[in-house]
Amino acid sequence: MKNSPRHIGIIPDGNRRWAKENGMNKHDGYEHGLQPGLKLLHQAKENGIEELTYYGFTVDNCKRPAEQFKAFKKACVDAVELLTKEGADLLVIGNSDSKCFPEELLPYTTRTTVNGGGIKVNFLVNYGWKWDLSHIQVDGKPYSSDISRIDLLIRWGGMRRLSGFLPIQSVYSDFYVIDHYWPEFREEDFIKALEWYSKQDVTLGG
Repeated sequence: MKNSPRHIGIIPDGNRRWAKENGMNKHDGYEHGLQPGLKLLHQAKENGIEELTYYGFTVDNCKRPAEQFKAFKKACVDAVELLTKEGADLLVIGNSDSKCFPEELLPYTTRTTVNGGGIKVNFLVNYGWKWDLSHIQVDGKPYSSDISRIDLLIRWGGMRRLSGFLPIQSVYSDFYVIDHYWPEFREEDFIKALEWYSKQDVTLGG
């Protein structure tokens, strides 16, 4: 391919809408997003992607009904547990001082080599862009300073918005939207996104 992204951001949206359309409660959708995340990681490794960032949940998501909050919090813990078996340099980033942050993920709030290491994998959990940027006032860097600039951002679920996803790292990201929901992930989604990116004129403003 002409251009290949080094770092890809993933916004796995549409879990609740998918659950509702399939006769389930909204909170049942989150667990169905686990296997797609694993499949995508395998594809990223096969295609030589160096870094991958998944959007788990935001500070604002904590305002959702209790059963939804409990479900997506558990899904994030389960997702990280799956990632630890895959081989990666793992970082979970978000406001870990908040009661919304899962205690089980505290060991991964500094980058940790799991199962031999390899691709950098970042997981945004209880993440907030205001929280992230607030740390610049402390030492001149955001909390997310260990995460590199994102080349390609892929969002499932049809929405055309960033939803506060890493505002500094995504400043020059190419944005690819997939209309079907995250639980309906297909391997061709990732391939088509890479093919689309390869045709973009990546200038970074130059």
